[in-house]
Amino acid sequence: MRIRAALVEVPGGPFGVQELELEAPRADEILVRITAAGICHTDLSMRRVWPPQRLPMVFGHEGAGVVEAVGDAVSGFVPGDTVCLTYRSCGGCAQCAMGEPAYCEDAGALNAGGCRPDGSSPLSRRDGAPVYGNFFGQSAFASHCLTTESNTVKIPADIPAAVAAPLGCGVQTGVGTVRTVLCPSPGATLAVFGAGGVGLSAVMAAVADDCTVIAVDPIAARRSLAMELGASAVIDPTTEGDVAAALRDLTHGGPRYAIDTTGKPAVVSQAIGALRKRGTLALVGIGTAQFDTLPVLTKGLTLRGVTEGDAVPAKAIPELIDLYRQGRLPLEKLITEFPFTDIEAAAEAAATGRVVKPVLVGPAADGPDNG
Repeated sequence: MRIRAALVEVPGGPFGVQELELEAPRADEILVRITAAGICHTDLSMRRVWPPQRLPMVFGHEGAGVVEAVGDAVSGFVPGDTVCLTYRSCGGCAQCAMGEPAYCEDAGALNAGGCRPDGSSPLSRRDGAPVYGNFFGQSAFASHCLTTESNTVKIPADIPAAVAAPLGCGVQTGVGTVRTVLCPSPGATLAVFGAGGVGLSAVMAAVADDCTVIAVDPIAARRSLAMELGASAVIDPTTEGDVAAALRDLTHGGPRYAIDTTGKPAVVSQAIGALRKRGTLALVGIGTAQFDTLPVLTKGLTLRGVTEGDAVPAKAIPELIDLYRQGRLPLEKLITEFPFTDIEAAAEAAATGRVVKPVLVGPAADGPDNG
């Protein structure tokens, strides 16, 4: 079928909307019409470093939409189902068997290989030239994509598509890091470094669990939003001479928990310096961190890497929806909607911090033309 998709043709190049061809779903695949797709910093960072031999490429891994067709081996979905898309896992490795699909032993190939596990791609240009995709088992920057049962979650039809889209990555990462990984008791202190989509999702989760939360971010609008969402205090790291000391003062000795969403060495060091003895730092941001190990040793700190909030999406996404319905996860405050054709403007707004979570809406309105 003919679809429209945002294509990256060179490393770091812009998103360009083009008509492509998409194969019919194989036996284990699901055809989804995308109604909304969140832009995550992973999409932006990966397009900069994506190998040239795997271009042109369709990214996008926070999709929401409606099932249009299913393969013969698909049993859990039927056309018409409203769905949220998330990361893919194999279901058969040791990690998946232990209920930890975020750490699937085949995660790299399934989510960031640019193709199906057999090396094929369902996407091509209209002249037959191959196009890479299958990003996180979806490539949601398109009017339609193919997914599998492992990375597709059925959701209620009345959930706004723009709210549903970020659930499958950014929101479940932030919320899961708090509620599944750190599990703070009510009244515990938590510092969140970076008030983007993941960080603010963590703020909302911690506030919902009656924690004292301090958000650290250089952008004034994000600090204001953190306060609106229930943070007890905020810190501007560009004006605060010693962020770690300020956090220790605010929390009477240092927070018990911290989350770094930035991946920046200086920020990780600030988090380590701020934590009280036996504290825990969850590392969520991607980067190359360098830090002094002495305070880690002398304070007995725990450093914990976290992927996708340790979420099991089929369980986590319905729980996120329940929190949203209760008003405890006001995701609409994070979201700025953009027409799908304005994807490059949305990406620029995300990269510069002008918006927290840009979500592309209504991509199917531009097509496809299956004539």
